[in-house]
Amino acid sequence: MTTTMFKKILIANRGEIACRVISTAKKMGIKTVAVYSEADREARHVQMADEAVCIGPAPSRESYLVMDRIIQACKDTGAQAVHPGYGFLSENEQFARRCEEEGIVFIGPKYQSIAAMGDKIASKKLALAAKVNTIPGFNEAIDKPEEAVKIAQSIGYPVMIKASAGGGGKGLRVAFNDKEAFEGFSACRTEALNSFGDDRVFIEKFVEGPRHIEIQVLGDAHGNIVYLGERDCSIQRRHQKVIEEAPSPFMDPVTRKAMGEQAVALAKAVNYQSAGTVEFVVGKDKSFYFLEMNTRLQVEHPVTEGITGLDLVEQMIRVAAGEKLAFKQEDIQLSGWSMECRINADDPFRNFLPSTGRLVKYRPPEAINGVRVDTGVYEGGEIPMYYDSMIAKLIVHGKDRSEAIDNMRAALNDFVIRGIHSNIPFQAALLQHPRFISGDFTTGFIAEEYPDGFKKDSVQPADPKRLAALAAFMRYRYLEHIQMIDGQLAGHEMTIAKQFVVVTGARVGSNETIQEVPIRVEFKDATYSVYIEEQNDISRYDIVSDWRPGQICLRATINGSKKITAQVVRRGVKYALVLDGAHFECMVLSRLGAELQRLMPVKLPPDTSKLVMSPMPGLLSNVSVKVGESVTAGQKLAAIEAMKMENTLVAAQDGVIAEICANVGESLAVDQLIIRFE
Repeated sequence: MTTTMFKKILIANRGEIACRVISTAKKMGIKTVAVYSEADREARHVQMADEAVCIGPAPSRESYLVMDRIIQACKDTGAQAVHPGYGFLSENEQFARRCEEEGIVFIGPKYQSIAAMGDKIASKKLALAAKVNTIPGFNEAIDKPEEAVKIAQSIGYPVMIKASAGGGGKGLRVAFNDKEAFEGFSACRTEALNSFGDDRVFIEKFVEGPRHIEIQVLGDAHGNIVYLGERDCSIQRRHQKVIEEAPSPFMDPVTRKAMGEQAVALAKAVNYQSAGTVEFVVGKDKSFYFLEMNTRLQVEHPVTEGITGLDLVEQMIRVAAGEKLAFKQEDIQLSGWSMECRINADDPFRNFLPSTGRLVKYRPPEAINGVRVDTGVYEGGEIPMYYDSMIAKLIVHGKDRSEAIDNMRAALNDFVIRGIHSNIPFQAALLQHPRFISGDFTTGFIAEEYPDGFKKDSVQPADPKRLAALAAFMRYRYLEHIQMIDGQLAGHEMTIAKQFVVVTGARVGSNETIQEVPIRVEFKDATYSVYIEEQNDISRYDIVSDWRPGQICLRATINGSKKITAQVVRRGVKYALVLDGAHFECMVLSRLGAELQRLMPVKLPPDTSKLVMSPMPGLLSNVSVKVGESVTAGQKLAAIEAMKMENTLVAAQDGVIAEICANVGESLAVDQLIIRFE
């Protein structure tokens, strides 16, 4: 059978995945068409494509989710095929069917396969028929909470109550007793109806000590299906993946083969033709059970590419064009270790609230030594409020897991993002956590290790004195810089001080955490030797670096060890350094300056107890109170939408509304005043 490769394809998506597909298409000599909303007019994927078509206003329901406009764009541009990426219409059975009816090739599975796997209850029945391990449970829709309790009792607690059409952690509850089963059923049903328009709920056994491990499968139209190893996606926050890796540190060859063969059996049962993922929950005893099948390309597909050497997007395009797979199962060899961190526009120190705005600085690490960055943004571009929060995917490869972790930590330190907040500090903290390094974690890892959220002090510097030495080095380098200024009076040129005091901590009211550390800096033979004097103990740090004032990244070798990269900010005598997710802030003063600093008055923070301010940039979607209304603590006041999330603001205390300071539909900035109490 002969096949003809596409000459032009349309990418029905945006952001990094659209850019990712365009890159592979260009490599294959295929022309590309981008679609974009009005908010994405200047987006990177629009700039990368050969052609671009505007398909509507910013909200995705009026643009990226409108099938008619995407199909019309294909016709208008002559695109022979459409790649849906992930999200949006990628697992929409109706869209895949419409493409087929219109003579447009859908670069993904057939719509019948999407339909078969899209319903959790139906897919579980198919898995049972294909002899795939399934979690014990009741696979029919449940009507009443009383019935849910009886079923939970028969299965045995703990149980998981799940919406049939659920996803992304919505419509899911874990119950450990009758009361939780009763209440969890009602909550799941309501949430499922509101989120998916489908209130069917089922119950299954909750696997203790679970890991989320998925098998990548790839099938063609000629009956060939292979599995490409596994990915461990257990590091999750609120059911959203944070770090993925391949292979899994928990797996062994026997379990990998058994899971892979079951994944292939399920794919064959639905005549699967494309890249897809079969997700399993794996217990601490290595028992594994089918969870669901994602009939699309996964966000984390690059880690599989890293260990197999395959381009999964290219394989999807070739399969859609009718080609046979060019390899068999025995040809698949796994090499080294790959890891991916999802770099998102959210603030980990403010409970991961979305962060939108302009990327004032955007400098990803260089794509060398196994580092890869998939992104849909650029320096100076906007992160809009209408879509998900992903900025980039940072992927690394190493000869083993230890090297992959080291490479990822170095790459995170080197990833510069300014103008908006990102989750890089959180990712860096996870990468150095002992449980993560050991590989001994479950899907509950983040909730267990950070029960009160992630704070700046959640991760401490491995060596605070090393960061103090770097701050003193920066001060010395700055003084060297200004020493070179022209026009100094002969015989009275500036001399560089060698004695400093590094001051950390703060005074707030009667509380004082200030620490003063005397430091001496000497420069000789291209080395800056920093001596830290503490309680008759002197520590020495020999720093070799070509850092200059104004540079964001400080790359240095300290005491002859491996080079480190810290991100730095200097404001006068104040210095802030971030290394491996740890923050270090200080002032570097002269001895006299430190004495004078002790005499400075303390400025008290303003009283904001009667103000309700926006915790993030977003759209004010609702104000639930009126001027003059009495409210009680915990009562809903307003709601803000950003990046497909709604965040509810509640009253911190009882009070009376004095003024509404923002209008529904208004775009808010961080800390913008919304409501004032009397």
